[in-house]
Amino acid sequence: MPHRVVRLQNGLRLLHIPTASPISHFGILIDAGTRDEPAQHPGLAHFVEHTIFKGTEKRNAYRVINRMESVGGDLNASTSKEETDFYASFLSPDYPRAVELLADIFFHAKFPQKELEKEKTVIFEEINYYNDSPSELIFDDFESLVFGTHAMGKNILGTKESVQQIHREDIMAFTAANYTLENVVLASVGNIATDKLIRLCEKYFGNGKATHGAHPRKPFTSYQPKTMNVRKSTSQTNVLTGGPAYDIRHPKRLPFMLLTNILGGQGQNSRLNMSVREKMGLAYTVEAYFNPFSDCGLFSVYFGCDAHERDHCLELVRRELEKLKRQKLGTMQLYYAKKQYIGQIALAQESKLNELLAAGHLALFYDEVADMDENIQAVEKITAEELCDTANEIFDLNRFSTLIFDPEEE
Repeated sequence: MPHRVVRLQNGLRLLHIPTASPISHFGILIDAGTRDEPAQHPGLAHFVEHTIFKGTEKRNAYRVINRMESVGGDLNASTSKEETDFYASFLSPDYPRAVELLADIFFHAKFPQKELEKEKTVIFEEINYYNDSPSELIFDDFESLVFGTHAMGKNILGTKESVQQIHREDIMAFTAANYTLENVVLASVGNIATDKLIRLCEKYFGNGKATHGAHPRKPFTSYQPKTMNVRKSTSQTNVLTGGPAYDIRHPKRLPFMLLTNILGGQGQNSRLNMSVREKMGLAYTVEAYFNPFSDCGLFSVYFGCDAHERDHCLELVRRELEKLKRQKLGTMQLYYAKKQYIGQIALAQESKLNELLAAGHLALFYDEVADMDENIQAVEKITAEELCDTANEIFDLNRFSTLIFDPEEE
């Protein structure tokens, strides 16, 4: 049976996945991220994620942190292009503590000026970390290359200059516009009865008033392929190549996820890993990614290699892409590709926190979320013809963009 999204009396959505585990997870998932920031404040959504824990009307920053950690729990958050998440992990009897704390943070965060200035220096160090890690920085820079000046192209962290210019009134305006009940899903994976959790959420979130303000997002429609080569102080070349793909609601999203896994998923037997690493020994890491968003998507292939082998690796990647366009999978190839992907989905759900974030993200778009059995059935229905069709739609090499971080010349 699918996991249904229920609504509190004020319209706030709640998704609960019951488990028998002694560890539970509860979170607030907000349909607002980097693309929803004002153009003049890059990094604002991420800055809010950092500073929302810095005190509420009744708790200072230490008391916010200590509320969960004093009972062995954990409090964390993340920001993406379209979403901001706040969540706690804890022993199941501490559900009331977690729900109350996250409600306090969501409704009553104060964003004290002293803490804002202190946190800016923390984010500066985070920016320094990514600038010193080209294998991670290249993913943000590739999105900027693909999406250009569109809001989807903004760096999640912003820049030191843009973060320095953020003030408390900017935060209050952003949260007032985006942290609204219609943009929120409460998500839970844990050992509590659904009716009991609903009562807890009614108690602590039920007083929030629903608003119906606009949440406009300009669709990304102006893609033009680009190639960029940047010199970096590194010992190897880092490469990302790819282009637009399906959005999260597209009917071919699941077949393309399977196809991406066949091409360059986490398995050591992926086609890219076998071709580039195992057979030729040219790269330590070579992987394919598919990131579906609300109204667009992005496919990419990453690898790191010796600078002299860069073009050879790119050619091997392109060969594998073309093979998937021309050659349908045989019966046994398709059978084992599905079996592997299903196993990976099941293993991923061993992390109940990952399950919460994945299911909660889907609940922002759907009124129900498929359970494991439904996911398996959907994967098993995928045909070799569908995989070939999606490959031919997305793997148009003439429309690929490529970002290369080459070592500085000696």
